[in-house]
Amino acid sequence: MADSKSNKEYKKVDKKKPATGGSNPKKPFNFYWIYAIIGVVLISLNLFNFSGNMTGISLPEFEEMIKDGEVKRVVIYNKQLAEVFLTESALSNEEHSKRIKQPLISGAENTGPHYKFDIGPSESFQEKLDVWSKEYSFTYDYKTRSEWGKELFTWILFIGIMIAVWMFVMRRIGGGGGAGGQIFNIGKSKAQLFDKTKGTNVTFNDVAGLEGAKEEIQEIVDFLKHPKKYTQLGAKIPKGALLVGPPGTGKTLLAKAVAGEAQVPFFSLSGSDFVEMFVGVGASRVRDLFKQAKEKAPAIIFIDEIDAIGRARGRNASMGGNDERENTLNQLLTEMDGFGTNSGVIILAATNRADVLDRALMRAGRFDRQIYVDMPDLNERKEIFAVHLKPIKVDKNIDIDFLAKQTPGFSGADIANICNEAALIAARKKQTEVHKQDFLDAVDRIIGGLEKKNKIITKKEKKVIAYHEAGHATVSWLLEHAHPLVKVTIVPRGQSLGAAWYLPEERSLNSTNQILDEMCAALGGRAAEKVVFDEITTGALSDLEKVTKQAYSMVSVYGLNEAIGNVSFYDSRGSSDYNFQKPYSDKTAELMDTEVKKIVEKQYARAKELLTNNKDKLTQLADQLLEKEVIFKEDLVKIFGKRPFEKDELLNAEEDKKKEKSTDLETDTDPKTVVPTTSVNENGASDKVETESSEEASDGDITKKE
Repeated sequence: MADSKSNKEYKKVDKKKPATGGSNPKKPFNFYWIYAIIGVVLISLNLFNFSGNMTGISLPEFEEMIKDGEVKRVVIYNKQLAEVFLTESALSNEEHSKRIKQPLISGAENTGPHYKFDIGPSESFQEKLDVWSKEYSFTYDYKTRSEWGKELFTWILFIGIMIAVWMFVMRRIGGGGGAGGQIFNIGKSKAQLFDKTKGTNVTFNDVAGLEGAKEEIQEIVDFLKHPKKYTQLGAKIPKGALLVGPPGTGKTLLAKAVAGEAQVPFFSLSGSDFVEMFVGVGASRVRDLFKQAKEKAPAIIFIDEIDAIGRARGRNASMGGNDERENTLNQLLTEMDGFGTNSGVIILAATNRADVLDRALMRAGRFDRQIYVDMPDLNERKEIFAVHLKPIKVDKNIDIDFLAKQTPGFSGADIANICNEAALIAARKKQTEVHKQDFLDAVDRIIGGLEKKNKIITKKEKKVIAYHEAGHATVSWLLEHAHPLVKVTIVPRGQSLGAAWYLPEERSLNSTNQILDEMCAALGGRAAEKVVFDEITTGALSDLEKVTKQAYSMVSVYGLNEAIGNVSFYDSRGSSDYNFQKPYSDKTAELMDTEVKKIVEKQYARAKELLTNNKDKLTQLADQLLEKEVIFKEDLVKIFGKRPFEKDELLNAEEDKKKEKSTDLETDTDPKTVVPTTSVNENGASDKVETESSEEASDGDITKKE
């Protein structure tokens, strides 16, 4: 049904297209045609003969004609050019006929003039001409000829060439596409304008999840559409809203939806558009941007990646080398809420580095609202999958809930990439639909990289890799707070020689025991190498990097170490990036290093102890890896049995489900308890707030690599 509908829409669009080429834009005029025209004109000037059929001769040749009695008459124009008329007897001469390219007949057609030449010095030629005319009986005359046509054409051609060159130069400088262009428009704003005639196709219906952020943004849009609704109560709309969040969460998409919904002029540009190599350009562009917005008020200005110009002032180590960016920021602060008024102009901005922005930019009156766009939770991922799966031909058995549980910690952009990658994989397999396995393969492809089955690995290296990955799997299976294991493989993928996938719980808080168990599981690979081969390799690089960061975070950030105490050296404003001194003494730094080493070594010893006590199971798991190359959760259950602490978790999950069912029944029977914020998505399913069960998620398939 989706195919037939899309085909109908496609046919409708084709009917509206004109027969002469549809909506294809006209090709721009190629300015090099002007060069070709100028060249053709210059060549024509050289080839075109303004003197008719006359043939040029020299003065000695003219003298010979006189002596042979062939000259009938001579006319001298402007005391420079002489034109020669031949006698009828001379015209019958075959030599003259070929030179002047005329037939051997007499009459009006051959009256001449037939030759021309420059006379040279007029006085000496006059004397010779008097002697020759008396001796050889021919007449001569002096006349003045006006050549205004030729001169006019020459001037027109010259002026035309100059105008063409000037237009070409100004086009290249003023806005063309040259490398050194934009000189005359250097201080103009580069903002792209979207209005009623030129809007975006994105609306709030295309933005899945982000309900809190959409609600605040929709209020701004509603104020622009219905201002009396708020002004009659004395309310004032916020002057600015700052969208803050990790990359890929949908900040720019929200701004596009505002441009599509607001129905007011929408100016969109990036923070880097203000930056230029010339001094004062950034401030000039800010002034021009707000000038255009005031002229078209009410209007919205959206500045993406505002941290390019909004960084805190006075934090640059280059000692004055950042004055241009600070001048741009100062102008922006003045325009947003300075002495002048900006009625009807609302500022939207987006950044993922709100901690480095200047305090003056963040105060109330400039950015009144800071809208945090966080990573989507389980329910929001369901909505995002529903949006991105619409244009894809998926199998009817695809469960969106299953896909949402497989992608904890994924952003909206990651989910869009997974859907597209799954479609590409299905097309590569020549399938007519995208199946469940295609989505799982897409998750593997994005997280771990492309499989490299042809990579050359020796048998010894392959055995070490198998025990390394089996060590990760064994330790994580035996620890209570480690992430549930889903899949282990020794097939090289991306930059890794082997990989283990886990399905992390979506926690808001982490306890000390949870962090220590994760560190112990990460060190399980190196511990397995030590226990089995009594030597270690370089394959644990990523594990050591992760463990070291976790240990330093425990000690210096979260205050989870007894020796350091309840102290945190975390700088939420990012000012430590510009300081040369640490916020703690050298003695404290030495103590922190010691405590970090103690924590890591303790978890390493713990992992070795677990693997030593379960060496037979570790060997059995490694042998299966060497045989199958890929093993799943079910294989671990056969070897180790069910995790003892997983039973209680499953029971708790079942109790949570029962509670949810009972509350659903209550809300259905009692109309007073119905939650008014319950909405219906585009698939017709009710979107209710529910808590995510990590146990249900652990029953799924591949997601995240540790």
